[in-house]
Amino acid sequence: MSTKNNRVNVPEAKNALNSMKYEVARELGINLKEGYNGDLSARENGYVGGYMVKKMIEDYERANSNK
Repeated sequence: MSTKNNRVNVPEAKNALNSMKYEVARELGINLKEGYNGDLSARENGYVGGYMVKKMIEDYERANSNK
């Protein structure tokens, strides 16, 4: 049995993650809007999430490459 885990581990980061989500969607040309987005395909939603992860990893690597 799988459980859905969409909670934010650091509650203070929730607004920043939301902003990033809409920024990434704009960059990818995906019409993500606040509220219901059931009209988007799983592929489009996956692109947004995957690109967010890619950007977070790049930021982490940049921040830690000078240490």
